[in-house]
Amino acid sequence: MEPRLEIEAQDTQIPTLGQAKVTSPLFLSGDNGGANLVSDDERILVDVAANRITETLRQGGTPASLELAGPREKIYFDPSKLRCALVTCGGLCPGLNDIIRAIVLQLHYGYGVRNIYGIRYGLEGFIADYGHEILDLTPRIVGSIHQMGGSILGSSRGPQSIEQIIDCLERMNIGALFMVGGDGTLKAASKINAAIARRGLHIAVVAIPKTIDNDIYLVSRSFGFDTAVSVATQAIVAAHNESAGYPNGIGLIKLMGRYSGYIAATTALAQQDVNFVLVPEVKFDLEGPRGLFRALENRLQERGHAVIVVAEGAGQQFFADDEVQRDASGNVKLKDIGQYLKNSIQNYFKSIQVSTVFKYIDPSYMIRSLPASTNDNVFCSFLGRDAVHAAMAGKTGVLISHWNGHFVHVPMELSAGRRKQINPHGKLWRSVLYATGQGSLKNT
Repeated sequence: MEPRLEIEAQDTQIPTLGQAKVTSPLFLSGDNGGANLVSDDERILVDVAANRITETLRQGGTPASLELAGPREKIYFDPSKLRCALVTCGGLCPGLNDIIRAIVLQLHYGYGVRNIYGIRYGLEGFIADYGHEILDLTPRIVGSIHQMGGSILGSSRGPQSIEQIIDCLERMNIGALFMVGGDGTLKAASKINAAIARRGLHIAVVAIPKTIDNDIYLVSRSFGFDTAVSVATQAIVAAHNESAGYPNGIGLIKLMGRYSGYIAATTALAQQDVNFVLVPEVKFDLEGPRGLFRALENRLQERGHAVIVVAEGAGQQFFADDEVQRDASGNVKLKDIGQYLKNSIQNYFKSIQVSTVFKYIDPSYMIRSLPASTNDNVFCSFLGRDAVHAAMAGKTGVLISHWNGHFVHVPMELSAGRRKQINPHGKLWRSVLYATGQGSLKNT
């Protein structure tokens, strides 16, 4: 069984800047024909398990649900007077330009908003001391950027003054701020939204979750993940061909996944030439009768080659005595488990006098900077456009998520600072164990 999400119905309400009184140009133009307009009363259940819904109702509770994303008949802002800002933060990820493009085109053509500003180099772009110029975002500027990797706005890491960011928003007379980023960005967005409220300002803050690791809480799928899995499968094909081409050949692929091993697990299922998958959620031993070394030795004796996939955050317990270092955003700098495994495995087989041919592949940064896959292109278009619909309706402190087959609004505070991880007893990890046959790699 997957763990139950402990969320109360009252925790899912989305704040608004005020009553939406302006008739949407989407409704007036007849583009929707009235059919695709969404009401705030349309909601998607967080937990769709019938037995748990019944139990909640039996106890007199209300099952938690999320507001459905999409265009509203009435909007808060007058599009002819609205100024919007858009910023991308944190590490690069396939699909960033697709998100930018979707937001700009929906604002411009859908709502008639003409003042759309791109903030350069992440949150640094709000701070005057850095001197980063803003970029006027128009359909001509963004027309073909979905064919490019990276972000045309650039990015940066590290905290910046919340008050200075809001000072900048006031100076620019911004009414809607779109923030694209991961967990650190969501935390910053939540703080920005709270500080805006304290000042009594009417600025909508809408976040779009960006994590190639697919580990944001209450987000079933994040953009870039599909691209990462597609490209990572090619690395597995290469590692398998290399390992199978030599006696005692070993292929080791290190993939993204700081705290969650979704890319490693999903890639192993997509390209089932993998014999061992190592993820942060499931501890493993190297030595001992059931450790990785012995299992790998048995695999080579039986089949003559082996392929290992490791997520970057796996096996960090082997570096427990090392000094903890952090990056500019305060994230722990992970030790290189790929190089550690490569050296450890080679030393083990040398110690038992077994000759091996070892190939190590790390495609991580190549994947991060690639253009998005076709599926991610489509997914990003939905996310960007629904972010615009939310902002125009005066929604704030909101995260655009995909949940139970629908695009929904999630309160930032409900998601920020929480992480989604593989359930070691759930269907995904069980499927990995069946596909690889690796079993437990723990001695106890």
